[in-house]
Amino acid sequence: MATALLLSFAVLLLIGVLISERANRTVLSTAVLFLVGGFLLGPGALGVIKVTSGDPIVSGLAELALFSVLFTDGMRVGFRDLRVAWRLPGRALLLGLPLTLALTAVFAHYIVGMPWLESFLLGAILAPTDPVFASAIVGREEVPGRIRHLLNVESGVNDGLALPIVLILLAAAGGSNTHGEELLIEIVLGIAVGIVIPIVVLGLERLPFLQAIRSLQPLLAVSIGLLVLAICQATHANLFLGAFAAGITVATFGTELRHEFEQFGELVTELLKLAAIMVFGALITPTFLFGEIPLGGWVFAVFALVVARPLALLVSFIGAKLSLGEQVTAMWFGPKGFASVVYGLIILESGIALADQIYHLVALVIVLSILSHSSTDVVIARRFARNQEPTPAAAKG
Repeated sequence: MATALLLSFAVLLLIGVLISERANRTVLSTAVLFLVGGFLLGPGALGVIKVTSGDPIVSGLAELALFSVLFTDGMRVGFRDLRVAWRLPGRALLLGLPLTLALTAVFAHYIVGMPWLESFLLGAILAPTDPVFASAIVGREEVPGRIRHLLNVESGVNDGLALPIVLILLAAAGGSNTHGEELLIEIVLGIAVGIVIPIVVLGLERLPFLQAIRSLQPLLAVSIGLLVLAICQATHANLFLGAFAAGITVATFGTELRHEFEQFGELVTELLKLAAIMVFGALITPTFLFGEIPLGGWVFAVFALVVARPLALLVSFIGAKLSLGEQVTAMWFGPKGFASVVYGLIILESGIALADQIYHLVALVIVLSILSHSSTDVVIARRFARNQEPTPAAAKG
């Protein structure tokens, strides 16, 4: 199985790189390529990749990828970044995120008929966003800077904010052998490890006789991440919150290291994320989508995408000085992030009564989100570009 996975990933990665320039200008998407490629190569189609949700390689890859994602997300949002232009991201995180969670839970309860506790758990899983599926929005100069900043900071923080809620609700639903006090210790310990380890390493690196040469600076950040990962596993601390706290700490106290690590870290995270998306796609089968999910599940998925987040951000933007186009862009581009994939797998392996139903709904929403958001980002970016072009009269003047 490992050989088939490696070969499949290598082929898809080669195709993705070769079409990347065209994908940057069209509705093609690397994320969609790996999702569809995994689906076609998986057990439901060609059977090249033979994986199940219970395979250790699935959970191991997902956990490693999420750790890397949260570490690099934290790198984007040091405390200095949070103090600059905080108003819009603050609205999205402090008001938009809870409202999105609550509205998703309401839809799950009344459309699917899920109990309230599991409904809120589903809402917490689907609350995070991820700009990698709408890269043209956060990476293009044509898009207003405040919208790019909003989406970038929001997606960088909301994974970490949603995780404790997922863990607490999962424990309340009986999906964890950890008691309340133990769960709190794991969360606090994970955050502590994520803060202390980077501070110690950065302090050592600043000593005159221990400075790293410039070419190896990115590996210093990698060593911090690996140390946090190892210590969290050894102490049973929450490794995801440890990763997120470590990324923020490095971004805050090691600004130069953050910039050195940026491109290298993004590439490593992208590789892990695409590999996990391919495996996730392989877990999706035609029977999974059309035989095991009732009509109510499809209705819920549509409402979760086109109503929950847009309505939540509409409320949170009251009083904000944003144009209609900016508001619509921010409201629409809330692609369900990679974190939701891993949270869904955690629920599936938790053993709670409705784990299978929750995972099916999470998977459906993520599939629809990747397909819809990844195919509309370039269109919206072009619209902003056209609006910025001078009119003929202005050009003559």
